Amino acid sequence: MRQSLKSNLVITHTVSRQHNSFFHYDSNAKTYFIEQLQTCKNLISATTTHSNVVKSGLSNDTFTTNHLINCYVRFLKINHAHKLFDEMPQRNVVSWTSLMAGYVTCGRPNTALWLFHQMQGTLVLPNEFTFATLINACSILASLDMGRRIHGRVEVMGFESNRVVCSSLIDMYGKCNHVDEARMVFDSMCVRNVVSWTSMITTYAQNAQGHHALQLFREFTHLRMEKPNHFMLCSVISACASLGSLGSGKVTHGMVIRLCHDANDVVATALVDMYAKCGCVHYSDKVFRRIPNPSVIPYTSMIVGAAKYGLGTLSLQLFQEMIDRRIKPNDVTFVGVLHACSHSGLIDKGLELFNSMNGKYRVMPDSKHYTCVADMLGRIGRVEEAYQLAKSVHVERDGYSILWGTLLSASRLHGRVDIAFEASRRLIESNQQVAGAYVTLSNAYALAGDWENAHQLRSEMKHTGICKEPGSSWIEIKNSTYVFHAGDVSKCSQANEILSLLKELKHRMKERGYVGRTTGLVFVDIEEEAKEEIVSLHSEKLALAFGLINMPKGVTIRVMKNLRMCRDCHESFKLISDIVERDFVVRDVNRFHHFKNGLCTCGDFW
Repeated sequence: MRQSLKSNLVITHTVSRQHNSFFHYDSNAKTYFIEQLQTCKNLISATTTHSNVVKSGLSNDTFTTNHLINCYVRFLKINHAHKLFDEMPQRNVVSWTSLMAGYVTCGRPNTALWLFHQMQGTLVLPNEFTFATLINACSILASLDMGRRIHGRVEVMGFESNRVVCSSLIDMYGKCNHVDEARMVFDSMCVRNVVSWTSMITTYAQNAQGHHALQLFREFTHLRMEKPNHFMLCSVISACASLGSLGSGKVTHGMVIRLCHDANDVVATALVDMYAKCGCVHYSDKVFRRIPNPSVIPYTSMIVGAAKYGLGTLSLQLFQEMIDRRIKPNDVTFVGVLHACSHSGLIDKGLELFNSMNGKYRVMPDSKHYTCVADMLGRIGRVEEAYQLAKSVHVERDGYSILWGTLLSASRLHGRVDIAFEASRRLIESNQQVAGAYVTLSNAYALAGDWENAHQLRSEMKHTGICKEPGSSWIEIKNSTYVFHAGDVSKCSQANEILSLLKELKHRMKERGYVGRTTGLVFVDIEEEAKEEIVSLHSEKLALAFGLINMPKGVTIRVMKNLRMCRDCHESFKLISDIVERDFVVRDVNRFHHFKNGLCTCGDFW
């Protein structure tokens, strides 16, 4: 009541002082309305204040109307904001920029760019915030051409050294996967702040250049100019996760705690993901359990992490815990639980969850979920059902390759050369995963004993210049990363020791009945002894031998690999874990394998 009375008194006082002059306003009234607009908590309050602005005769005041536009943008009422903008007799750069920012916030970046085109036909010149907004629109669209054009205007207008604009440009080039251009902008900055450094670190982390992200973070901390904020720490943690760098991840976690960011949900979720991707699910669980009221995002990270580690039952328990707490699962949550069911052999439960997605949880299945189901069916030999599913669903480009790539692997594994041929044909025709399609199909022919077709495919690959991604593995020891490539120890100073140790381990494995698994791999015109030699030098075995030589007993050896672990290496790691009485964790492209006492957590199901 008192608030309403005060408002009416201000309005009355304002109107009484206008003296028939439409543009003569009381500054006290204007200040009061602006404070109301800046602090209003809901749309009703905003529209009430808007009404009072109109009654007071301030609706044509540019400054007040700009605040009204910002208020409506804050409540995502972009149509209201645009109507006000259209009715303004005089617009300034803030008017234009506020509306552009509103469209970007509402997910309509193209409209923001269109508005800038309209603005260029006026006398209003853009400022640093206008450019930052436009560059952000280009980032969302991943429009490199438009981003470069805006960058050109930035230089023409003299904003090339502005920190706000440069930070936005770094982010834009990063989102467009042009890391070198982002770095050029970063290096050109005379003065940088924590936002600039965060943008560049994030660019590296998001473009699979985690080593560069960590190196830049070390440079930032060495300068000791500013403390890292939670955005920077999240990007650093993400880089550690992508590299599987547990040591760097733990150091960053310590910094998070010292700077009191451990209570931040976003940081905690990043830590959950990082520990899971480094093969430490028990650490993930500890961090997760310290989050007071976890939302769907940390729950999903924990579910996916447990699934990758083969802990399907834990993933399902977490999913049920979510439901019991009335937290609505999203599409990524379902990818996690379906992946868990697939990699743990829980087929019936997986199909039950898939069939309940839309009806019970109002989540529409997409290509990722269909791929999980195809993978589930393929793993237990129901390849025909997986094939019929793949043919029956319409998926977009990226989803198409993943779905048919999954089916190709399953058909090779179970000797369905006919389906493998169809899946390969589709992938090659769509110009996706071409090298993988050729290699997997040739292996399928080899598995079926059709060496003629297997050899023909390999010859065709050689003739057309198609190369398979080489296998590589890496291991971290004392904050240094050592990379190994299949069959190549030439660059390793301990090459002789590695080869000698592998030879000794192979002898001890054979004493336990080990027979190398080379079935299904294409070795045309190669003697059996040579086949064994090639398989024994797979990158993960080289990394393991290096770890055994250089890491003290009792420390878990963690190996990261860029491809799927082959069956021979998997069998070898199981036996070696028992022989040397040590734990090994391998992260391949699909999941984690924890080897201990001659067994693996995947139960030989991967």
